Amino acid sequence: MNQRSRLNMIVFQTLIASLLLALMGRLFYLQVANGLRYQNAALSIQSRDIITPALRGAITDSSGLPLAMDRPGLEITVDRSALDKMPDKGKAVLIRLAKLMNVKYPDLYNRTRLCGELAAAARTGCWNGTRYQPIPVTRIATQQQALKILENGDTFPGIDASSVPIRSYPSLAGENAAHVLGYVGTVSENDLNSTKYNYFRNEVIGKSGLEYQYNQYLRGKPGVKTVIVDRKEAVTHQARNTASIPGNNLITNLDAKLQSATEAALADAITRAHTLGYKADSGAAIVENVKTGQILAIASYPTYDPNIWEKGLTVAQAKDLFSEKAGVPALFRPLQGMYAPASTFKSLSIVAATKAGYNLNALYDCPAQVQIGNHVFKNFETKSQGRINMQKAISVSCDTIWYQIAYDEWVRDGGLFPKSGLHDYFFKTAAGFGLGKVTGIDLPGEATGRLPDRAWKERWYKANKNFFCNFTSQARKADLTPYLIAIAKENCTDGNVLRAGDAVNFSIGQGDTLVTPLQMTSIYAAIANGGTLYQPEIARAVVKPDGTVLKVFKPIVSGKSPATKKDIAFLHAALRDVATSGTAAGVFANYPIHVAGKTGTAQVLGKNTDGSSKDDTSWFTSFAPVEKPQYAVVMMVSQGGFGASVSAVGVQKIYSAIYGVVGNTVDPTKAIFPNGPTRGIPTLDVKNAKLPAVAK
Repeated sequence: MNQRSRLNMIVFQTLIASLLLALMGRLFYLQVANGLRYQNAALSIQSRDIITPALRGAITDSSGLPLAMDRPGLEITVDRSALDKMPDKGKAVLIRLAKLMNVKYPDLYNRTRLCGELAAAARTGCWNGTRYQPIPVTRIATQQQALKILENGDTFPGIDASSVPIRSYPSLAGENAAHVLGYVGTVSENDLNSTKYNYFRNEVIGKSGLEYQYNQYLRGKPGVKTVIVDRKEAVTHQARNTASIPGNNLITNLDAKLQSATEAALADAITRAHTLGYKADSGAAIVENVKTGQILAIASYPTYDPNIWEKGLTVAQAKDLFSEKAGVPALFRPLQGMYAPASTFKSLSIVAATKAGYNLNALYDCPAQVQIGNHVFKNFETKSQGRINMQKAISVSCDTIWYQIAYDEWVRDGGLFPKSGLHDYFFKTAAGFGLGKVTGIDLPGEATGRLPDRAWKERWYKANKNFFCNFTSQARKADLTPYLIAIAKENCTDGNVLRAGDAVNFSIGQGDTLVTPLQMTSIYAAIANGGTLYQPEIARAVVKPDGTVLKVFKPIVSGKSPATKKDIAFLHAALRDVATSGTAAGVFANYPIHVAGKTGTAQVLGKNTDGSSKDDTSWFTSFAPVEKPQYAVVMMVSQGGFGASVSAVGVQKIYSAIYGVVGNTVDPTKAIFPNGPTRGIPTLDVKNAKLPAVAK
């Protein structure tokens, strides 16, 4: 063999040796180094997990009364993978099941559809999991219904019934609290794919409200029994069996009795507005501890039964939750509804005026109207109050004083041609009180409101310029009026310019200004306590099932308001005058609790669904007692008319519940808080709570 042939042989042998070494290395990696992983993967193909739901922790009020808790229930589930194989896709089975459950077939059908199978408008109540896991259609089945299903498998193929814990909202003190408590539901595909939590199929988790916000504490840990099956799905042996671990209990700052009283006062205010001829389609009411930021009660109107999610939504209920005609009950108005604050904003204007150098003890003209440019801005009911000081201006709610001050400050800042180093006292004061951003309450979905300052004006212009510049071709024919065409032309040219009208409207809480009722509560709590802005808090503590306190939520200071001590003292006196001799005197003049507050009646543009013009928004913002403030109470009624005649009356009823006011006297035995808000962490006795029977 020549040298060339010998060299070729060596190269070939080296190549073969390399391939053998690589193959052996790969085998070592698969069988030894990473063998356990692939063994588990092989087992997972043959394994089946049987999930035992964990008992979800209770949500209680500040005294330990359960607001939400688990209780035994019977669940009926539908196996879509089995029904879909039937010639009629399981329609006959579902019709029989609907009759057994005493529900309408379309409602039951909707509950068994994947959300992607339904039109966007009809998805409320749909199934957000997969068709390959049992779909729960009710968790409050009767024993007779469950037995009939289990004993007649040939009549109800693909249908099963089993015992499960169900979420109950017992309303032991008559409270509703649907929005703040939220609801639970089965995990979705998105939940299962989340890397943050290790969820199991069929597990129930929080979907909104406190149930969602504190799900990590309430959830517990499901029990998992893993069995190995053969090709025929027969169990060959058990791989693991871990017991479920119950969730922790959440104690809130809410008081169930006060929550019930606040909801009742809000509903009464809505009824009162109706009797006065106003549409009054919705409202909100909040009670806050001004010294801590703790939310003691928070109500939204209209509301809904918090137990409907466990009963199973009907198609009609699903539509009503988001129906404008029904008032959109799903909307949590205290922190998701945004409204013009009207004259309640004037407390902030007082602080802005002192920043600008105005003497609050001086006399100012309060004429019937003020002309700014070519527009006439009128006082409320076009009344002149003569020359008055600022305390009187707050008491009688004069508008024209603020029109003139805001206009003068706008001119000093350069008017249509703003100077460098702008003062913008009104905008900066509002921002200092937290307008234009969330309060940070421990609930999901909070709105920011709208602070229409120069930066917002610029953003708005960029977003809408194209529409206004092409208004005649893009707008509806009904909107092509000479006035709207002129407005569109102006906005197209320089819609980003802050005009005099913007400035004067802002000073009285009108124009483009929008706030949430929670923001106004936070502001008036800060005025009451001397200027400290607290982050509103619902949660008080997390307690383990054995009673061990796991976490305590302490008050969080979110900022310091721009009000000085003199501003605070002035506002305390002026807002007290509102209740004794001003716009709310008819409600609070002889009231035994010394309330300080401000009425607001916000003008609203636009039409209702029936084509009628919208009525004014009714506000009353307050704190009490003025000598040593403890509570801030705010009520807002959308389309409720005057603040004094509707919301102020509702707020008075809330104070009466807090202090036990009967007529013009205080009866401590009837007070919810005879010694102030509840303190400390209560001892829980959830198991022995007397619950009403579950509705069938």
